[in-house]
Amino acid sequence: MKLQKKIVYLGKITAITGLHIGGANSSMGIGGPDSLVIRNPITKEPFIPGSAIKGKMRALLEVLDGTIAEVNMGAVKNGPSDNPDSRSVKLHGTAKKGNQRPSRIQVRDAHLSKEWQDEKAFGDTDLPYTESKTEVVIDRITSAAMPRSIERVPAGAEFDLSMILNVFEEDNEEELKQALDLSIKLLEDDYLGGNGSRGYGQVKLIIDRAEEKTHEEYAKMASKLIVNND
Repeated sequence: MKLQKKIVYLGKITAITGLHIGGANSSMGIGGPDSLVIRNPITKEPFIPGSAIKGKMRALLEVLDGTIAEVNMGAVKNGPSDNPDSRSVKLHGTAKKGNQRPSRIQVRDAHLSKEWQDEKAFGDTDLPYTESKTEVVIDRITSAAMPRSIERVPAGAEFDLSMILNVFEEDNEEELKQALDLSIKLLEDDYLGGNGSRGYGQVKLIIDRAEEKTHEEYAKMASKLIVNND
């Protein structure tokens, strides 16, 4: 395998509706939400893990193409495709023995855009950077109610998006680009995170620019490196 180029896609993810990607509840305070969002442990800002974006795009592509594979992963019996001819494997790779293929796409964690890193940008939310949404489960016979509170990033928040497409000499570049573009469209018409059937997680992905870096360009950059021997 020889790397031909890297294509760096930079853009934004905008939450159209409230977004909930679950985090650990170990630090939940008394009276806080029952289900928390994932946050940067240093800045305390919510973020979107790259694994959540990449995993959802892959799953939606496999559902569209009907290439879901049977797996034995505990409670998970329907998992990622291992068909080498599928668009999913060509873009996302596979770890199946005898048929390993590295992923062509890398998705970085999406952190709040600079203009959204100030808590004031979120207005009067009841939690730092987030809102607490109360939902109620109703007993179908007695009408008794059991409330629960879910933390989510409010609609309108923006995150920086960064993805890298690795193209090798053996690859069909246009096929990879089309599979990535289709995955983005599928995600926009589905949801990211949890509780999508109840209106959460609608997002918009905008690619502002794509920067290509070829094998030759990397070789030139390497030749200009200055080594400090002190």
